[in-house]
Amino acid sequence: MWQIGIIFNMELSKNTEIDLTSDLLSFSDLKPAVSNPIKRKGWFDSDVTPKEYRADKESVAVPDKSYVKVFAVTTTIDTKATCSTSAATMAEAESKKVIKLVPEYLLKKRKAYQAIKATQAKLALLEKRKVSKGKPIKFKRLEDFLKDSHKKHRDETRIRRADHRPAPPLPPAKNKLAFVVRIREIKGVSPKVMKVIQMLRLRKIFSGAFVKINKTSMAMMKMVEPYVAWGFPNLKSVRELILKRGQTRIGRKRVPLTDNTFIEQHMGKHGIICLEDLIHEIFSVGKGFRAANNFLLPFKLSVARHAARDKAGLLKDLGKPGFRGTDINSIIRQLN
Repeated sequence: MWQIGIIFNMELSKNTEIDLTSDLLSFSDLKPAVSNPIKRKGWFDSDVTPKEYRADKESVAVPDKSYVKVFAVTTTIDTKATCSTSAATMAEAESKKVIKLVPEYLLKKRKAYQAIKATQAKLALLEKRKVSKGKPIKFKRLEDFLKDSHKKHRDETRIRRADHRPAPPLPPAKNKLAFVVRIREIKGVSPKVMKVIQMLRLRKIFSGAFVKINKTSMAMMKMVEPYVAWGFPNLKSVRELILKRGQTRIGRKRVPLTDNTFIEQHMGKHGIICLEDLIHEIFSVGKGFRAANNFLLPFKLSVARHAARDKAGLLKDLGKPGFRGTDINSIIRQLN
């Protein structure tokens, strides 16, 4: 059994009359029926004492903006009876529900349709896997063919003119080692240029390799000059490159050079038993330079993350391709 009391909070203006005898109090024109309603707590209880009474004491003047609490309704609810009534109503509703039966032929038809759809989905997946195994179809526009043709013609003209010019002079004897890094794309270049790029092992952009300075290597540099930057690295650059990005190939895997035992096992016959020996042999271009350079894979240099969005800015920072002298060290530090 619950008793519910409803409280009305009313903001009454000045000189509002309240009738406390009615069971349900209205909010407009209320008149009291008791002589002194102020003393009857529960029906009328004001926080502020009224300022004035009428002479007949039949009404009271409520002060301006005073809050009056009025208990208007008190009722009793039988919870057990309510719950039993609702349960009976729900039981009646469930009893009235009729389960619709599905014919057997329709169930068989539905099952067969589901089997057909499953088979079709499986065949579509197998067909998709067959297509994805092959090389993706590449669409090339006519403008790309024309651009590649112009680039190839320009390379062949440049190489033909270079054949009639004297060979470039060799650098001073102290500069025996060069570092080459590819900083331009080679799509559509002349087959001769592509062959030299492959001989230098610069198949990927921003890859670098060490080269021994001689007449043959100088001619190769001249042939691929529009696509690479090269110069003379110092000992610090050589050390940083090998320690940070030095790798070799075992089978089909690239293995970082982190174990001297591994280096001694593969390069011990050339007098190289540790990482420092490998760095010294590369920088000094000793007798085992060719074996040591072949033991090292081309260095995969890195670029900033925003390079793909700001390619023009990156190429501007790297500078123009060609011979850079000792400035190649700044490029190594930028890309390493």
